[in-house]
Amino acid sequence: MPIGIIGAGAIGQALAYRFVAAGEQVVISNSRGPQSLRDLAASIGPALTPATVAESAKEEIVVLAVPWRRLSEAVAAADVLDWQERIVIDTTNPLGPPDFKVADLDGRTSSEVVAELVPGARLVKAFNTLTPAVLGSDPRTFVGRRVIFLSGNHPGANERVTRLAERVGWAVINLGTLTSGGRLQQFPGGPLPTLNLLLEP
Repeated sequence: MPIGIIGAGAIGQALAYRFVAAGEQVVISNSRGPQSLRDLAASIGPALTPATVAESAKEEIVVLAVPWRRLSEAVAAADVLDWQERIVIDTTNPLGPPDFKVADLDGRTSSEVVAELVPGARLVKAFNTLTPAVLGSDPRTFVGRRVIFLSGNHPGANERVTRLAERVGWAVINLGTLTSGGRLQQFPGGPLPTLNLLLEP
């Protein structure tokens, strides 16, 4: 099944490139519509299909790769009332342009907030701790495989995302639940963001 990506900014493009390079089919969308993504699709290849947000949201695995301030708008455009246990990967961090002010999460992790926006989904926090340039680079290096952190409340969903990431080439460290693990990988505040770690063979 294709992977849906909502958001075609730096993170969305980096993940699309790496997924396609690993042989995955990807359906990507943004707020401006499929026509605005034709050049991106041409540069990455035929396995990347431009789509509407609603079309991307139909896939079994959906990646949210939008700025925090656009998150509610993007989820609304997905037009999904019940995600019916589909996997949603949250790559967001609770700050962004224009002022990069940190959002008030009322003591929760950002993914706990995101989980409320996607009722019925099995949410997995992942791909939020590396810069787009690092995320889009080959995760297999001569030293070892680049590390990706993830966390989530559904073991089956965590395992599914782990298998996907490992097919691409990343080494995965499961941090546990959205509360405990999500706090470790949250930016700002957690100790893991920006760490570019390699797992030696």
